[in-house]
Amino acid sequence: MLILAIETSADETAAAVTEGRRVLANVIYSQILLHKKWGGIYPSLAKRAHEEKINWVIEECLIRLLRNQNLLASELASRQKVGPVALRSTSESEGSLRHSLAQTSTRRVNLAALGMNLVDDVAVTQGPGLAVALEVGISKAKELAKKYNKKLIAVNHLEGHIYSCFAQNNKGNPSRDFNFPYLALIVSGGHTEIVLFRNHVDYKVLGETRDDAAGEALDKAAKMLGLGYPGGPVIERLAREVQNEDFHNFPRPMINSKNLDFSFSGLKTSFYYFLKEKPQVINLRELASSFQNAIYDVIVAKINLAIKQTKVNRLVVGGGVIANLYLRRLLRDLLEKHKGEVHFPPFKYLTGDNAAMIGVAAYFKARKKLFSKSQELDRIPRLNL
Repeated sequence: MLILAIETSADETAAAVTEGRRVLANVIYSQILLHKKWGGIYPSLAKRAHEEKINWVIEECLIRLLRNQNLLASELASRQKVGPVALRSTSESEGSLRHSLAQTSTRRVNLAALGMNLVDDVAVTQGPGLAVALEVGISKAKELAKKYNKKLIAVNHLEGHIYSCFAQNNKGNPSRDFNFPYLALIVSGGHTEIVLFRNHVDYKVLGETRDDAAGEALDKAAKMLGLGYPGGPVIERLAREVQNEDFHNFPRPMINSKNLDFSFSGLKTSFYYFLKEKPQVINLRELASSFQNAIYDVIVAKINLAIKQTKVNRLVVGGGVIANLYLRRLLRDLLEKHKGEVHFPPFKYLTGDNAAMIGVAAYFKARKKLFSKSQELDRIPRLNL
């Protein structure tokens, strides 16, 4: 079963072709540079960028599928020659150049159509996410499903992050088996949740953020420090330079509560007033490290509590924030203490928003015949698991 998956929930335009858990082709167009000046995602810009890139991303993904399946042969070689040769030529007329570029575009479309004929189903992120961004992917998925007579699979973006830990490369590695149940931690720019992953496509939310997500808090702290967007990577780099030490002991909201919910808004406010009242203490490395420690201490404490409450000591972790190596180390240490195991996405691209994880989740939904009718499939910006 080959699935073309499409992801446009936020600021990544992505497409992938998966077979079971194997990722056969994957393309991601990031909009980060478009949103840097705004310090976060600007919805109208995100929508326009998705609309401009969605066709190219899907075509490129399908062409890579053909290449990886050794089905391109001379056709791809011909396509690759036209563009660069024509653009470098100074002797061709303007009309001839336009003709060459048109030929390149036509070949791409034809190759993409050939790739679509190999695909069995089309999967797309239904939510949660930006409404205007989700709409671009859903509209394209409906269009392709109708044109090529494919079944539609709606996928929750959060279940994609959970299944990202079980994705494989095109060789079938890593060959990690499922061993239910798991605790699942989703920690990203828009979400911080703890989920009981009981079986395939079977989830129970145990705790979630009441306000800001962890990634959002990191972005806002970085903006206060003038570090730009996204904030997580630069905060991680600065914290590493001071060995991830805690210098200021910022608040750990809800760390001692008996539930598994999160709240990072108070931490963000405390950080703001600290910077305002003590400008003489501005040391970027120490501030970044201390803020990061406050967030990660809460996350680790909540996972520790979840393990004690559920008696489940197998953890899977997905989302952009988990790219942070210090947080990974903390979670590994915690699970070792509980004589358990923790699994992260096996490849870096799987930590952010991507279509590969959507395709993997879609496979297990397809096995349960959880297909969607085109006329009923609509975006759900606040979709829950």
